Amino acid sequence: MLDHLLNGFATALQPMNLAIAFLGSIIGTVIGVLPGLGPTATIAMLLPLVFTMSPVAAMIMLTSIYYGAMYGGSTTSILVNIPGESASVITTIDGHKMAKQGRAGAALAIAAIGSFIAGTLAVMVLTIVGKPVAGLALRFGPAEFFSLMLFGLATVASLAGGRISKAIVTTVVGLMIATVGIDLVSGAPRFTFGNPFLSDGIDFIVVAMGVFALAEVVTTAREIWAGTQSGVVKADKVWLSWKEFTYSLPAILRGSFFGFLVGMLPGAGATLSTFIAYNVEKRLATNPERYGTGDIRGVANPESANNAASGASLIPLLSLGIPGGGATAVMLGALMMLDITPGPLMFEKHGALLWALIASMYVGNAILVVLNWPLVNVFARIMAVPARYLMPIVLVICTVGVWSISQSSVDLVCTAFAGLVGYYMRRHGWPVEPLVLGLILGGRMESSYRQALIISKGSHGIFLEKPISFGLLLAAVAFLVAPPILARLKRTRAIAAPVHA
Repeated sequence: MLDHLLNGFATALQPMNLAIAFLGSIIGTVIGVLPGLGPTATIAMLLPLVFTMSPVAAMIMLTSIYYGAMYGGSTTSILVNIPGESASVITTIDGHKMAKQGRAGAALAIAAIGSFIAGTLAVMVLTIVGKPVAGLALRFGPAEFFSLMLFGLATVASLAGGRISKAIVTTVVGLMIATVGIDLVSGAPRFTFGNPFLSDGIDFIVVAMGVFALAEVVTTAREIWAGTQSGVVKADKVWLSWKEFTYSLPAILRGSFFGFLVGMLPGAGATLSTFIAYNVEKRLATNPERYGTGDIRGVANPESANNAASGASLIPLLSLGIPGGGATAVMLGALMMLDITPGPLMFEKHGALLWALIASMYVGNAILVVLNWPLVNVFARIMAVPARYLMPIVLVICTVGVWSISQSSVDLVCTAFAGLVGYYMRRHGWPVEPLVLGLILGGRMESSYRQALIISKGSHGIFLEKPISFGLLLAAVAFLVAPPILARLKRTRAIAAPVHA
């Protein structure tokens, strides 16, 4: 294996392949920063370009773009509360609060470091046990995937603490929005109100731009109008101290583990892995109340899970020929057009390509750190721009990002409406994240649910008969029931303590 890996490095470090990895990382990072496109659309648009390259150069380009986009999405999440793509949603919780506290530099730095560590660890596991681990993914059928996504929704709802009932309501609203469009089984339009622009459903970016970015713009405008807008908080430092790094390292390692574990499952994706990793990290923390207030671990953990999941998604793609998400599905199409069929014989038939690709992923992670580390200082200075000038720029970015999806005025109207809903939710303590995740997972949940019922001939017992599915359902119930019970026990002890004293 070591000999194969060294040969792979010899190929990946050739000047032309190194230049391609560098170019792909730059393109991916820029695309990740700009909302609306995302890695899937970018890879799809660049497919004609890669067909003129050799198979090795083509795959290096595509994976570099993929990794770069996963990292780039964290930048706008931290600075202006706009998730560049769905996997960066959870980063907004603590990342943007850190930026408002003048710690944008530390947040951006830990995102870069966590991404590098997690991405490298994921490639190491891919190198060593990629093929055997891929077999575990075959144990997941439609019933298991439905239960896994239900578990993911339950973990996010439990993040709301004492607002679990509100979180459940917003999750259901997200699932309802996901039903808009053409029914995959019958082909009938649902909740489109005769508008053809809604036939493809409501895109995640349309809602995310509204509930995150536009709600932020409206809130800031109201504060400026009322004269309660706080002064500009300049970044007090744009570097990461050793103490902050050691404090975040356990969160990075745990995020890498859970991100890889969930990310290697076909269809789960980086988004679900970040939500699950963040929730588990909060449960394991000795001071969970600090999460959501600008704790640096709240950036380190999901960003690590994000990049670990990106590496893990290549395991089922290369070993089984099963894409883990939209971006890897486009990569699968590119490989097949290059006359390369991924599967169990990939290591034997195309070993040189595979090892060169794995080696380029090590190189790509290093390039991303070298590329983005000097920019931390530049990005952090954005927070020094007064809100009255920054918010109009955010508004323009949102408009361009939404318009780039389908050039539809309907999407702009939906974004504006989502912005008003997001502002209302923020003012009245309704959590936004469950709504967004419900929208992201809704389509895949429904598909898995209906596939499972078709397999079982209409019997819901299939979700309880499968051990993995049953275990995930129990875990989902535990995540929803445990927080209220623990909170009640805590209050009981607090009341009883003075009596015993």
